[in-house]
Amino acid sequence: MINDASVYDVAIVSPITFAKNLSSKLKNDVYLKREDLQPIFSFKNRGAFNKINSLSKQQKNRGVIAASAGNHAQGVANAAKKIGIPCLIVMPITTPDIKVSAVRSFGAKILLYGDNYNESSKKASSIAKQKKMELIHAFDDPMTIAGQGTIGKEILDAEDNLDAVFVPVGGGGLLAGVSAWIAQQKKKVKIYGVEVDDSACLTEAIKANKRVKLREVGLFADGVAVDQIGLHTFDVIKECVDGVITVSIDELCAAVKDIFEDTRILSEPAGALALAGLKKYASKISNKKLLAISSGANLNFERLNYIVERSEVGENREKLLSIQIPEKPGSFLKLCRVFGRSQITEFNYRLADASSAHVLVGIKTDSEPAFKKLKTQLKKNNFKTTDLSKNFISNDHLRHMVGGHLKSNNEISERIFRCKFPVKPGALLDFLRDFGSQWNISLFHYRNLGAAFANVLIGIQDSSSSKHSLNKHLDSLDYVFIEESENIGYRTFLK
Repeated sequence: MINDASVYDVAIVSPITFAKNLSSKLKNDVYLKREDLQPIFSFKNRGAFNKINSLSKQQKNRGVIAASAGNHAQGVANAAKKIGIPCLIVMPITTPDIKVSAVRSFGAKILLYGDNYNESSKKASSIAKQKKMELIHAFDDPMTIAGQGTIGKEILDAEDNLDAVFVPVGGGGLLAGVSAWIAQQKKKVKIYGVEVDDSACLTEAIKANKRVKLREVGLFADGVAVDQIGLHTFDVIKECVDGVITVSIDELCAAVKDIFEDTRILSEPAGALALAGLKKYASKISNKKLLAISSGANLNFERLNYIVERSEVGENREKLLSIQIPEKPGSFLKLCRVFGRSQITEFNYRLADASSAHVLVGIKTDSEPAFKKLKTQLKKNNFKTTDLSKNFISNDHLRHMVGGHLKSNNEISERIFRCKFPVKPGALLDFLRDFGSQWNISLFHYRNLGAAFANVLIGIQDSSSSKHSLNKHLDSLDYVFIEESENIGYRTFLK
């Protein structure tokens, strides 16, 4: 099917770029398959066109429909325009204007419906049945998989002696297609899927030996934010893939920076996912020939600040330290002398009590040994330190809101939760209305990442003797709450 796939009416044979800087840094030959250079800046035009082009004349005349807020929408709209058939794209109302405009530029009709992809998808399915339109799935269709598989063919046609290929995973269409072709050619090339650790639906499916649905899906890398691996894709992946690598958002942001430094292209988070996995793999080997698929460059500009901020952590170049200092004259000066000429990226101070204070410090480091040396110096000078570099609450919320401690009350305790919050007009009002007035909100911090959802940290005062009542109430709301009351960053600076 892959050999016969029809994609080149809308797609180019994307080049393979040797990543000079990365190769030097990783001590391996690193190559990037540049799907970010496709006409829609994503690989999605391949599978969408192959699927739509395979429809019967009658099916084409009735038109096609898809639900998507991103690259799949552009792929379907572009394919429909090329073939000359009606096209309707259902997009969440939270979709950024730039993406709506991009889809509209291909002549597709757009229906903005629902607050998220699931609501848009249900609406698209309903319309498809009602109007007998052909629903084009983003990944779980044999013809879509075959279209994406042409990338695997192009890779082997250009580079026949690779040691490993790394492929981003959302629903699995790209990984299934690429791995199927390489396995079919019986080449000694390892194939690895790469997932973000907060949306690792393939990893969980492999553990369970069956498809599972994730309770919560991280939305930063929205191009791979899928709660369940595809049925068709999983069948192929189980037989053809050598392993799956998971990476953090910090590692993902660092990979975006790496691609920029080697190509001057600003990759979207999902587009840099394969490279993040390659880097993790390459840290244990040397002198190998490795290729990552750079799958897309449709970046929301609003995310740049967050990517820059977190890329330093992902590259292990910035550390976040909590330091306890005695509350007496000269303490600040003594601390700064220990830092010497180290580059401080931020400095947050808050009096804890009459005898001590806590300082939250961001500091750039050249290497892990240099950081260990700094910690040793701090210890010698009797400064108690805690490394919060990989603490989610500290990185995403605490460093933006160091303010003070809640006065203790034996009858009322504060519980801290994090959740995802929709970015839309009236979202806060809707939340407070649903939350009700039975419990008092004692802390609230909202962090917009330039996506359809934002991260929220919320403190709730709970006077009940058991946690059951509040837990039951939170479970009844249309949000996923994760308790962080024991988080060390919270307990140090805000408790």
